[in-house]
Amino acid sequence: MTRKRLLLVALVLSLLLVNGLSVMAQDEFVFGLVLVGPKNDRGWSQAHFEAGERLAEELGGRMVLFESLNPADNPQTTLTDVAAEMIDQGAKLIITTSDSFEEDTSVVAAQFPDTIFVNTTGSTVLEGSAPPNVGNVNSQFEWVAEIAGCASALATETGSIGYVGPLINFETRRHAAATYLGAKHCWETYREGDAADLTFSITWIGFWFGIPGVTLDPTAETQAFFDNGADVVISGIDTTENIVVASQLAQAGQKVFAVGHDNIASCDEAPDICLGAPYYNWFPIYLDIANSVIDGTWTPSWTWIPLNWDDLNNMDTSPAGYSIGDGLTDEQQADLEAFIAELTAYAKDPANAESFFLFEGPLNFQDGTVLAAEGEKVVPVAPLGETPSIWYLPLLLEGMTGASTSE
Repeated sequence: MTRKRLLLVALVLSLLLVNGLSVMAQDEFVFGLVLVGPKNDRGWSQAHFEAGERLAEELGGRMVLFESLNPADNPQTTLTDVAAEMIDQGAKLIITTSDSFEEDTSVVAAQFPDTIFVNTTGSTVLEGSAPPNVGNVNSQFEWVAEIAGCASALATETGSIGYVGPLINFETRRHAAATYLGAKHCWETYREGDAADLTFSITWIGFWFGIPGVTLDPTAETQAFFDNGADVVISGIDTTENIVVASQLAQAGQKVFAVGHDNIASCDEAPDICLGAPYYNWFPIYLDIANSVIDGTWTPSWTWIPLNWDDLNNMDTSPAGYSIGDGLTDEQQADLEAFIAELTAYAKDPANAESFFLFEGPLNFQDGTVLAAEGEKVVPVAPLGETPSIWYLPLLLEGMTGASTSE
């Protein structure tokens, strides 16, 4: 082959390579992920970040990340700023990962109508207030919150359980209520105790995680629970201060335990005193959304996704699960697994398709008014302001101690 022909072949190959890379670049799926906290919080934001990393790997795509969009860490940055930068980088889908972003997501999405926005865990689509390029998604985390409550009731020796909650809204009330119902059921069923002898107290810190000078200190509130007789403290916030405090006290000789939240690795902080963690697994949810965006079938929707009751902790298919902790004894773990079997049987029974385990009367609100009469099941979702529902739970339940509203 002559030198001239070699040069021609090389030129053709280089053009093919450049064109191939150009096509690959055009086909690369880019999505934005907006976190309310840091990506390594061992809780809520880390769960989203890990799902985003896995999604990018699965699709051969690219994630554009913004961490800690909140008034303390980025007071001058708006969601509009973040979305504009992500779109400039090619994002076709932007996932805003907090109830706190719910209203802003709709406002910003209206400014960028060619980009799809999905907010976890809001209700704007359900309520009809979202623009057509916004969706809402959540998993039915309430089931695994019940498991967390059960584990706490099985382990407590004082009959006193503390719950460190974030801010007060519909989501946080229903999660706390589900946790209490799980605790009450297992206290009565497996411990053969009287519900009147079980204390379940909540302190709300004021945000999803502690902000010095703005919220209550989750470390101090956890310590206060233990000082006042609780021997189990459950986290309902994005971070793991309750596990850290419990570990410190256990090392000093106290018999105390903690329950993690949001992330499967919550217990890694101190596995010996951790009773487990109800966790989100956003990967299968985000994979379905991304694929629908890619193939052009995405439509705006509000979805509350059931768990995989054939394999609750399957990270490919179940949108939430429960990681059982080392703090449980063998007997307690056996009881917890029996409770999970109860949940599974209930959830898989077609007769219960429109209900959640334990959300059945007689149930009263904290103020004594009736939520559900004897044998009546609480409606999972009803229009806001009409029949009380699990999704829009307006108050805490009778038997729970703590504020139901922020007023």
